[in-house]
Amino acid sequence: MPGTLVLMGSGETSPTMVEVHRAAARALPPGARAVLLDTPYAFQENRADISARARGYFARSVGLDVEVSGDVTGAVWVFSGPGSPTYALDRWTGSGVAADLRARVRARTGVTVLASAAACTAGLATVPVYEIYKAGADPHWRDGLDLLAALGLRAVVIPHFDNAEGGTHDTRYCYLGERRLSRMERELPPGSAVLGVDEHTALVIDLESESAEVAGRGVVTVRRPAGAGAAVTELPAGTRTDLDELRRLAEGRRGAAAAARAARPAAGRAAPEVTLEESARACERDFERAAAEGDAPAAARAVLALEAEIARWAADTEEDAGGVEQARELMRLLIARLGELAATAGVRALVEPLLALRATLRGQGGQGGQGGQGKQGGRGGLGGQGGQGGQGGLGGYEVADALRAALLAGGVQVEDTPDGPRWTPAS
Repeated sequence: MPGTLVLMGSGETSPTMVEVHRAAARALPPGARAVLLDTPYAFQENRADISARARGYFARSVGLDVEVSGDVTGAVWVFSGPGSPTYALDRWTGSGVAADLRARVRARTGVTVLASAAACTAGLATVPVYEIYKAGADPHWRDGLDLLAALGLRAVVIPHFDNAEGGTHDTRYCYLGERRLSRMERELPPGSAVLGVDEHTALVIDLESESAEVAGRGVVTVRRPAGAGAAVTELPAGTRTDLDELRRLAEGRRGAAAAARAARPAAGRAAPEVTLEESARACERDFERAAAEGDAPAAARAVLALEAEIARWAADTEEDAGGVEQARELMRLLIARLGELAATAGVRALVEPLLALRATLRGQGGQGGQGGQGKQGGRGGLGGQGGQGGQGGLGGYEVADALRAALLAGGVQVEDTPDGPRWTPAS
């Protein structure tokens, strides 16, 4: 069957990449052998759980019955994803899988999907992510599978190209950051480039027609090192181009029109799927809005919406910031706050009418009550003197202050502000 090579930046088992997987698997013949190469994460204690989640994802979302295997011989569809690029390289090279993967691309047959760590191995060199970012090794390259050589592309593939989880420090370019990537680029062979794939983004290459498309949410970047005629070309999601233009961009040859074409993404393209992090933030905003308004039912709906999003992303094998575990932590926090809000809502039902009464009393100001009328004289005799007027009652302010003191004793603190009274549970 015609071949397809898919390089994903991240999100390989998340809702953001479902349509990319479906499109790649659409032409598979019935009963085609589909293999998940678990090598990149095979050293992890939870490897069986990661594989089970991935298999469930492909079965439910893509309609593929996937087997976990270290042998791709005879497989029509091959997928590999997160973990350590160098761990995978060492084992693939020693087992012959590296040669099998190169042969697939060279023959331009079958569907090969490499994501995250596995995508990092596809070029002529590989970023040793664990060694540099987590173990503190000096920036360096490792030899890659160089699958792209069969396509005439001299490039390294860097997934997670737009990663931003570092916050105060630069974690772009698969956690390298600009300083380290610039240093490493100087060590690349002449005429080679960096092919960067953003998170939740894929470069889909039809190996037969040599057409290429950027799918998902972000950008594919072709970046030429400073010593080779520095240039950066961004191809946003929806861009359709071909291998020849990618070669021109990578080599710095004139006539590359991909940048101009990139400004006109394919018409009718569906809106990109939002990430779990974006969904979680939206649910949190809805919760905060409901809490500010004292609307416990609306706050509960926001928590339920977050729980539904977590269930939808349960198969996601990425462990980066903004993933399932972080969303669960947020949900636990919101549930605790929901309990507090529910308690406050019960108090509100009593407090709000009392505050309304207090406002009425304050509106009456310092006026006391009227004195009582004097007694009338007895019948048949001289009329008695009228009784003395009753003592003036407490003024509105005094009663309002007494009511405020009573509320404080009951655990409610009232503060008068220019915008009206504001109450909070007393500390």
